[in-house]
Amino acid sequence: AEQILAEVGTDVEKQFPSSAHLCSWAGLVPGHNESAGKRKSTTMKKGNKYLKSALIEAAHSVKGSKTYLGALYRRTALRKGKKRAGISVAHAILRLSYYLLTRKEMYVDLGEDYFDKQKIVRANT
Repeated sequence: AEQILAEVGTDVEKQFPSSAHLCSWAGLVPGHNESAGKRKSTTMKKGNKYLKSALIEAAHSVKGSKTYLGALYRRTALRKGKKRAGISVAHAILRLSYYLLTRKEMYVDLGEDYFDKQKIVRANT
């Protein structure tokens, strides 16, 4: 949390109109390389290297926890691998931080079983 505040500041809404803008500034979004309607794989976008490395380190430390972010890491790691899972969770942490700073709310964890509940809801509809 301290690293995010140190790099971004407290007036997040004035600097970044949305969480997508903040994630793009931090470099936690995929690169965009498209030609003739075909998407080509690229490296990640360049961004604030201090914030990006701190968030990715935090994301990797969450992998064994029984929280929403831990479940997101494990779920993504199965499909995409550990590195992409770390980037995905770092992106989620930064988006959560943006909403917590702009709405001045406390964080409420969705729980480890959030994705299982979503599967049940989708199956019933």
